Amino acid sequence: MSGGNSDDQHPTPEPSPDQPPRIPLPRASVEDTGRPLPALENLGDPAPQPAPLVLEHRVLKSLLGAWALAACSAEETAAVEEHLGDCGACADEARRLREAVGLLHPAETLDLDPSLRARVLEGCLERRPPRIPVPEWATPYDAETARLDALLQDFGDAEWHAPVRLRWFRKDEPTSRRTTVAGVIAHLLTVDGMVAIALGLQDPLGDVAADRPTPSARTEAYWRASHFPPTRAVRAPWREQTHDLVRTVSFTGGGTGKLSVAYGDFELPLRDAMLDRAFECWVHAEDIAEAVDYPYEAPSGRDLHHMVDLAARMLPTVLAARRRAGLAAPSPGPHRHLVPAGEPGRSLRLEIEGSGGGQWLIPLDSPAAVGSAEFEVAHVALDGAEFCRLAAGHVSPAEAAAGQVGDREAIRDVLFAAASLSRM
Repeated sequence: MSGGNSDDQHPTPEPSPDQPPRIPLPRASVEDTGRPLPALENLGDPAPQPAPLVLEHRVLKSLLGAWALAACSAEETAAVEEHLGDCGACADEARRLREAVGLLHPAETLDLDPSLRARVLEGCLERRPPRIPVPEWATPYDAETARLDALLQDFGDAEWHAPVRLRWFRKDEPTSRRTTVAGVIAHLLTVDGMVAIALGLQDPLGDVAADRPTPSARTEAYWRASHFPPTRAVRAPWREQTHDLVRTVSFTGGGTGKLSVAYGDFELPLRDAMLDRAFECWVHAEDIAEAVDYPYEAPSGRDLHHMVDLAARMLPTVLAARRRAGLAAPSPGPHRHLVPAGEPGRSLRLEIEGSGGGQWLIPLDSPAAVGSAEFEVAHVALDGAEFCRLAAGHVSPAEAAAGQVGDREAIRDVLFAAASLSRM
């Protein structure tokens, strides 16, 4: 095969070593040489722009398919788009073609699958087990804090000060509190600090005194003590604290899971408190993503299942507390008394569909009772992420249920009990 030069009778002579190469080397950037940039007036006039194409209607119409596929040249694209502003028939046809292209090439998010991190770590750990493993009950917190930290890393000042409305249910009524993205991270910092205190780590509140040792009171105290609204500077202490928590529970081993974490009005074992913190981290990450108009996926199916399981295990205790407060109906008929501990009683089957799903039998008459299929009086089916948003107070009980069968009063009590799990 011949080369680029068709004149085979006069071959190109080989350059001598003293001559410069025929292909010049890349020139260094002006910024790298330290020399000043040329003045604007010395750059000369810009290159003249080519004249726009003038095409007939039939030619422009024939280009609509290529335009919809983004296969036209820049000049053809400009001519077609100018024509679409004047011709209604072609504009309608172009819209239909563009919609058809969208069906052929569905849009895909550029965000990574939430389960990707877990799969990569699992593959790595199969090859080389960790010397000090993270307890299984702490891995959802580790994953959700890492996902939120990845979302925050590229935020500018505008995103950090974007308004966010925290939502939850109080006495069966929706309520909210206005803050910023930085304020949400400060909230996570102070509430995670309750776990840090239980582990003997430093309290992020320092010398700031809260009215009560509850999550909301601690958050309000931190916000009041700030001379200015929280800024991006809050990310570093929050991030460091999340690492300290995971590192500490890993070094102390799985035996610390039974350690109690005080929430002011109640206590949770450390293993459940870490799940609770993972759940709230995800919920508030969605709040932040919504504030900056950015997509955010639900947790991996395995982590979501653990979060749903925690909420399902807490429902009987919450139901009993609501019944004592007159917010839930008493047990009907002959079962108008507490079921003895360990005995089966009236139950509601909670079916969670989708990723992280499963089925739970919720005892209705006593937190010490055992859920029983024999005494099942109602069945509720919800999507996993939807149930978690109900438990976070982001969805009202009337809007959350995907399917309901059985005792309507029992269903209502359980749905409102789920919503009352929420807090700031």
